[in-house]
Amino acid sequence: MTKDTTVGADPKRSIDLLWGDAEPGRRGPKPRHSVDKVVEAAIAVADAEGLTAISVRRIALELGVSAMSIYTYVPSKAELVELMFDRVLGEMAAPPSADVGWREALTDVARERWRMSERHPWMLDLAMHRPPLGPNLVRRHESALGALDSTGLDDLTKDLVIDVLHNFLLGALKQARDAREAEQLSGLTDEQWFAVAEPAITARLDPSRFPHLLRLSEAWRAADKSVVADPLWRFGFGLDVVLDGIEALIAARRAAA
Repeated sequence: MTKDTTVGADPKRSIDLLWGDAEPGRRGPKPRHSVDKVVEAAIAVADAEGLTAISVRRIALELGVSAMSIYTYVPSKAELVELMFDRVLGEMAAPPSADVGWREALTDVARERWRMSERHPWMLDLAMHRPPLGPNLVRRHESALGALDSTGLDDLTKDLVIDVLHNFLLGALKQARDAREAEQLSGLTDEQWFAVAEPAITARLDPSRFPHLLRLSEAWRAADKSVVADPLWRFGFGLDVVLDGIEALIAARRAAA
């Protein structure tokens, strides 16, 4: 899957635009559109056709203006994608209240991220090692840090914990999307694919060399694949494992204090 990146965006110019401090001043007639309208049009295109459909020319066509006029709202495609990202984050439900435990709070964050990716799957195609520091991202990160206050972890460790959770979410959400796309392209569910592939591969596995894989194959045959192959169930299982690890870290740090 082609990834879009925002690393070419000028960080200061991007932050000014994300925080609404760079709406261009103009002389002459009132402009037909606004930065908000440009971003809304781009999100609609990405939702319908994917991130690869986004270009300044395409958004101009959607709004019925010239491509050059789009540059009066956003300096480049990189900044446009950053605005799209932060706008979608703003659609997510409000973080849980401060009196909710850290585990429940992070579970809520993860589940809301799942729902957001279902609505906007193109978000998973963004290569954002340096994420756009817009108001919605900043608010959500502040909330996540606050949710870990009761753990006794220091601020840097809290940030690293959030990063671990974020990396799990990206992998799990991409796996779920890949499963949907594989079914659409092949016409087979994962369960149907396994029913065809499993006998063919296990017949070629020497028990003396691959005992673990053969036992795993038997376990899969016996399992309720409508459960264990369900992306949402697997997402929840992985989330629990990550949160258990965080809980163990918290306990270890408290014991060492």
